[in-house]
Amino acid sequence: MERPERDPGNFPSSQDGEGQVDLGFLADKSHEALTVLRRRTPASPLIESRVLSDLTGAKVLLKCDQMLPTGAFKFRGAFNKLMSLPEAQRQLGVTTASTGNHGLAVATVAAELGITATIHAPEHASRAKVDAIRALGATVVLHTADQLTIELEARQISERMGRVFVSPYNDLEVIAGQGTCGLEILEEAPVDAVVVAVGGGGLLCGVGAALRTGCPNAELLAVWPENAPSLFQSMKAGRAVDVDEFPTLADGTAGGVEPGSVTISLASKIAPRSALVSERDIAAAMVLLAHEERLIVEGSAALAVAGFIACAQSFAGKTVAIVLCGRNISYEKFEQALAVGKGV
Repeated sequence: MERPERDPGNFPSSQDGEGQVDLGFLADKSHEALTVLRRRTPASPLIESRVLSDLTGAKVLLKCDQMLPTGAFKFRGAFNKLMSLPEAQRQLGVTTASTGNHGLAVATVAAELGITATIHAPEHASRAKVDAIRALGATVVLHTADQLTIELEARQISERMGRVFVSPYNDLEVIAGQGTCGLEILEEAPVDAVVVAVGGGGLLCGVGAALRTGCPNAELLAVWPENAPSLFQSMKAGRAVDVDEFPTLADGTAGGVEPGSVTISLASKIAPRSALVSERDIAAAMVLLAHEERLIVEGSAALAVAGFIACAQSFAGKTVAIVLCGRNISYEKFEQALAVGKGV
């Protein structure tokens, strides 16, 4: 197992004015979001993993967001965003761009609220996920471009139509919704650290704001795949930068960061400890969760576990919550991951 990369300290701040958001303000919005969310669904389970606890010497709690409606944490942000819209904006409909979990969440909540939704996605998106989104009544528009280009094009189309664009991460209401995950953890258990997988940074920033304001001594470990570290590199640069990414089992974390994204400066303020892990370690974590905990999760959830294991020595004797962010993985891809993981 490779040694994780550690942050050199605080990252430069984003130069984008929109990015300068107070963490206390964001945490307050998460508290409001939690009140609204609780009317729709109970808190996701927080369970102890005896296997991971015995393996690492820490008390390991698994925050099972894969048990939320739509099978991923993305339901939190999509629900909060759409619930926050005034009726006039709901009537116009919403647009988003997503390879899977965010699009499914937006389509699900939109169907519940009677809002028209259009989902832009890459042509290589999972056919099962696309079919599920369409079955909810949403329109799916497929593109040949990369995910970041699709996001930018979808936002432009949405603005021309006068519709609300629901970014997967670059939206304060979405981030506040993701922050409800951190608030639930703090409600249920005293923790010394929380571990999250990172893509565009919505979960990192939401949970991070909740921790920094509600439990400032708790550590936050942010985990990226070595193959997809776009936000990690953008945080170091203080702005969105182009990063060559490669296929990853944690495909929910893949894709570039939108220029001027609020998550760049927010993540810099939160200043998490960071780890980058290999594909083999992600696969090994999937095997461990399936074999020992009987939990089937997608690569992004296993990514957080892999990052924790890589840094486990520093968490011995502490209570650590790991967010299992989703379960939406095809059987074929899960089989491939198991084959790789068993070879570690």
